[in-house]
Amino acid sequence: MKSPVGERFSEFFDKWICQLDGYLQQLVRVSREGLSENEQQTLVSKLTAHYKEYYTVKWAAAHEDVLVFYCPVWLSKLENAYSWLTGWKPSMIFGVVESMRRKSVAELTEEQVRKIEQLRVKIKLEEEKVEREMERQQVAMADRKVVELVRTASRIRNEELVVVVGNHQVEGLVEVALKGVLAGLERVMKAADCVRLKALKGVLDVLNPTQSLDFLAGTCMLQIQIRKWGQNRDNQKGTNPIKLGELHNNVIF
Repeated sequence: MKSPVGERFSEFFDKWICQLDGYLQQLVRVSREGLSENEQQTLVSKLTAHYKEYYTVKWAAAHEDVLVFYCPVWLSKLENAYSWLTGWKPSMIFGVVESMRRKSVAELTEEQVRKIEQLRVKIKLEEEKVEREMERQQVAMADRKVVELVRTASRIRNEELVVVVGNHQVEGLVEVALKGVLAGLERVMKAADCVRLKALKGVLDVLNPTQSLDFLAGTCMLQIQIRKWGQNRDNQKGTNPIKLGELHNNVIF
């Protein structure tokens, strides 16, 4: 069952993906026709602004109901399987860069390769930091205060649930506890999103405009194709399974 926040974000996400597909078509057309460096940079700026809009809307919605982003109903099962803390894993984009190099789409200089590698190591460390914070949040669900609240809220007596404290008092204590949990999950989500944005910006800062267009075309295509494959799989109820190991290799630049 969708919450009001989930319904609104689902509508936004469908429109956002359609717009992303439109930008992808522009990127493919540009790769054939060619643009000046200024025109290329303008298109890169438009696409990065599109990603920023996504996170702006996401953060505003999460402030109302963060849990909808940890079990998003607007994504397919395949997309959810690839999700890392409410989004794509930042390290994934380095696979896109490597695919560009392997397919000789973009020739990177030694200096660019060195900077990309430094960024990859930095992003990996930041991912691990966010994962440790998420682990802390999960473990905190069973800390002493929460366990005591559970024991205070109910007792098992004659196989019936008996509330031993006034209902209003118990509900107040539960509300306070859940408020802290939700605030923690929101912090983790934003921290993960910041790593995603930092990885995206870091790669674009290293690449020239032409390379940036190729890179963005790859990331857009990967996201859109995974969504289409996931939706097709959900609609077909598991027929024609996708070889998941080939996802990155099948991206055509």
